[in-house]
Amino acid sequence: MEIKEYFTETRERVDACLDRLLPAEGEAPTTIHRAMRHSVFAGGKRVRPVLVLASGESVGGDRDTLIHLGAAIEMMHTYSLIHDDLPALDNDDLRRGLPTCHKVFGEAIAILAGDALMTRCYQVLAELPGVSDGVRVRIVREIACATGTVDGMIGGQVADLESEGKPFDAATLEYIHHSKTGALLRACVRSGGLAAGAGEGELEILDRYGARIGLVFQIVDDILDVTATSQALGKTAGKDVKAGKATYPALYGIDASRRKAQELVEAALEEIRGFGERAQALRALAGYFLRRSA
Repeated sequence: MEIKEYFTETRERVDACLDRLLPAEGEAPTTIHRAMRHSVFAGGKRVRPVLVLASGESVGGDRDTLIHLGAAIEMMHTYSLIHDDLPALDNDDLRRGLPTCHKVFGEAIAILAGDALMTRCYQVLAELPGVSDGVRVRIVREIACATGTVDGMIGGQVADLESEGKPFDAATLEYIHHSKTGALLRACVRSGGLAAGAGEGELEILDRYGARIGLVFQIVDDILDVTATSQALGKTAGKDVKAGKATYPALYGIDASRRKAQELVEAALEEIRGFGERAQALRALAGYFLRRSA
């Protein structure tokens, strides 16, 4: 499978869906809608929708339903980026190669734009087409838990902030990475399976795959913060080192971090070995996560 083509096709379909689901720029109040769209359509690879689609297709899901689900989760992800870039948190001026939301619209509007994308995500999930009410509830729960305080994105963000400039151990590092980034990636895989009608056994396999791939993504992110340029990343490089953040390279070094990522990819591929041809995209994604350069 050509993973670049898969990304391109998925991104085009997801962007078209997002354009339909988000309020138009000219709809009042216009400032907030412009801010939302500025961040959502600033670029990005749409990794999370791609994971949703690949996961759902591996168990025979409907593509239109999965694209809709992926678009909703991309709103949640974009909310997290807007807030993460704020001066009170990472204080970043650049995201996806463009000025961050608060640099264009001010901090107050940026906070509200993030809030609005989060609430719009839940509205879209509650109305997700092609699935039962019971499945909608399970998906809403998946995303809420993955972005919450207990083993979720917000909890990971708190631990990340509190570890800055301090000694840290492997347990702290693993909690931060599994929670801050890995939890939502894992939820993408699980939610795609749920929307596709996966059985409990299939969901367990997808869950184990998602947990490993989510950690791979963040380990490689840590490595790229050290080795890549701001131009390549579309965000400020070297900020983790400067802030004294808990990262894999800081604890283990670059080479050991790369070996760990390789081991996790191999374990993830072993989990889905029995899925056959329908899991081709999941296999290609595992390799992409390991080798990506931005």
